[in-house]
Amino acid sequence: MFSEFLNLVIFSNTLKQYLVSIGIFAASIFILIILRSIVVKKLKNIAQKTITKVDDFFIRIVQRTLMPLLYLGAFYLSLQHLVLPAVVVKSLRVLAVAVLTIMAIRFLVSLINFFLLSFNIKGVKNDVREKSLKSVASVIKIIVWGGGIVFLLDNMGFKVSTIIAGLGIGGIAVGLAAQAILGDVFSFFAILFDRPFEVGDFIIIGDYMGTIEQIGMKTTRIRSLGGEQLIFSNTDLTNSRVRNYKRMYERRVVFKLGVTYQTPQEQMEKIPRIIKKIIENIKEARFDRAHFCAYGDFSLNIEVVYYALTPDYNKYMDIQQKINLAIMEEFKKENIEFAYPTQTLFVNKA
Repeated sequence: MFSEFLNLVIFSNTLKQYLVSIGIFAASIFILIILRSIVVKKLKNIAQKTITKVDDFFIRIVQRTLMPLLYLGAFYLSLQHLVLPAVVVKSLRVLAVAVLTIMAIRFLVSLINFFLLSFNIKGVKNDVREKSLKSVASVIKIIVWGGGIVFLLDNMGFKVSTIIAGLGIGGIAVGLAAQAILGDVFSFFAILFDRPFEVGDFIIIGDYMGTIEQIGMKTTRIRSLGGEQLIFSNTDLTNSRVRNYKRMYERRVVFKLGVTYQTPQEQMEKIPRIIKKIIENIKEARFDRAHFCAYGDFSLNIEVVYYALTPDYNKYMDIQQKINLAIMEEFKKENIEFAYPTQTLFVNKA
């Protein structure tokens, strides 16, 4: 009697087949719940104790993407023991492809967001970079979702080859028409990811110099020392040699001074030692060398090299002023005279 009940056919399947299918689905769900509550939970606790964010990212991927796919796989596996109409089988395949595509797109989007977030954390945080990264992420998301939708439509039986060919021809035409604009956009990405300079940096490009105010998708705006705003295309900047003074950690300074030809040799030997002592007494400067370097047209020339231990131009000028004033004071004590342009006229009496 019970076997006859199990062999009862309902919609081309026996009751036994339905029970086996339900049992497989229930057992699979039970195993997945244990897996999520024990294994995934332990991995999550381990990830929280580590410094790196990579393991936290993959735990989130497992929870948001892999687990739903496993639930879908359990449901699909349980249906394999049933005889289903062709329409239902086709619908299930379309549904499976749609879910897999959406999950794959979500995974790629999450990976892109994680990469951009990690990139932003590595550098100095600022609002400009954050807005730029959000713009980049939005563009990439649109491209990824567009490709996923095309893939899904193709697997659902729609003929998308004609649409893709049309988009390709249109893209080539748009690319040729907007070649300069696209070049600036790609240069913007190069500036964004390579970071040769950032907002607030003082740079020199050829004969122009100033502080960067804004880095846009097409142009970069610089405030010059005179107060006017200079606008450069991003391509011009990436193709130029840029001198970034914000990245300078110390400044090498070379200067010369001249004394009169009447200065005795003993004093000439003493002058480098005097200058060395002056520079070494300044905390923000590091002495390199001082030498009697040349005989000038009207002076004996001394060349001095030192390092200002700060990139700030105003502080460098303060250091140079201290050195100049101290040299004046010491030369006055030693009766050493600075040279200035002079000419000597010799008259021969007949």
